[in-house]
Amino acid sequence: MLIIGSGGSGKSYLARQLGPKLGLPVFHLDPLFWKPGWVETPEPEWRAIQAQLVRRPRWIIDGNHASTLDLRLRAADTVILLDVPRRVCLWRVVKRSLRHRRRERLDRAQGCRERLNWSFLRWVWTFPRQGRPEVFDALARHAPGVELVVLGGRGDIARFVACCEPESPGSKVNLPAP
Repeated sequence: MLIIGSGGSGKSYLARQLGPKLGLPVFHLDPLFWKPGWVETPEPEWRAIQAQLVRRPRWIIDGNHASTLDLRLRAADTVILLDVPRRVCLWRVVKRSLRHRRRERLDRAQGCRERLNWSFLRWVWTFPRQGRPEVFDALARHAPGVELVVLGGRGDIARFVACCEPESPGSKVNLPAP
């Protein structure tokens, strides 16, 4: 299961909710990608890390990282797109930045203290117009038969989590209709 969406849409939150409920291991991409001091993992190493993750029989991976989305899409049986309004996402990233100011978060690598910059804010603001269409293009190219669930906000997410349950050990997750 792959969870994607704008920054501040609730990807990590949803992954943390679903993982224990469904008995699936959860992998947050950001702490795997960012090395201490916000140093990026080189592309070949980054692709190898994700190739190893998706070889596992069952998983939840949260994060976008467009340059390697193809790897995750080809291996995913389900994609959850959090399609949260950008004003909500912006508010959440600003609030999160203030709450974790100058501290490390659990879903970040050690040595990567919370930061907020114009580049990230611009990415969040333009996600509906640029990122979302790129996601749908990538889905069409790399995972045309994948089960896609689009959730529009906290209420949708809460209802989805409440209804989501595993069918049986080792089988596909029984997903509610969004």
